[in-house]
Amino acid sequence: MTPLEIAAVAISFAGIWLTAARRMLCWPVNLLACGLYFKLFLDVRLYADMVLQAVFGVAILYGWVAWARGQDDRGTVIVEPLSARAALAGLAAGAAGALLIGWFTSHYTDAALPWIDAGLSSFSLVAQVWTARRHRESWLLWIVVDVLYVGMFVFKGLLPTAGLYAAMVVLAAVGYRRWRMAREPVLGLTQKELCG
Repeated sequence: MTPLEIAAVAISFAGIWLTAARRMLCWPVNLLACGLYFKLFLDVRLYADMVLQAVFGVAILYGWVAWARGQDDRGTVIVEPLSARAALAGLAAGAAGALLIGWFTSHYTDAALPWIDAGLSSFSLVAQVWTARRHRESWLLWIVVDVLYVGMFVFKGLLPTAGLYAAMVVLAAVGYRRWRMAREPVLGLTQKELCG
């Protein structure tokens, strides 16, 4: 356990909590967490996760803009439905990315766990894009990915990070519940406006 890992855990926890609460502050906080984890993953040779943090940085900037545009008149971030077609496309992209990244890191790097690292990194990116697009289903994918990350980080001896990811499973469940109860737009109107 290093001071870098402790800081990354604390800031990541705050960022995920803010995301679950649909607060715009989540984006700069998550961006800082990405920078800290980029350095940590470089230090422990989890290269796919290191690169993922850089890609997350780009996805965070995208999400920041998407959320700013996806607010109602009161400034509340609107949850958007995820179509079955978009879900299948995202999962297929995650699988293809896992195979490509896993093959590359297993052949051209000294990555500690190339295949599991690649798979988790690829599907994390899918979950991040779904989060940026305000799909509540992103939380379900985060739950699966984070459970698997806990095992990987325990194996690598990153116990505070494993603890963070265990807490993130709980936060993802809270996020899903909160986002499931959130208003979704229906033909330009919210469900509340239609019913009330």
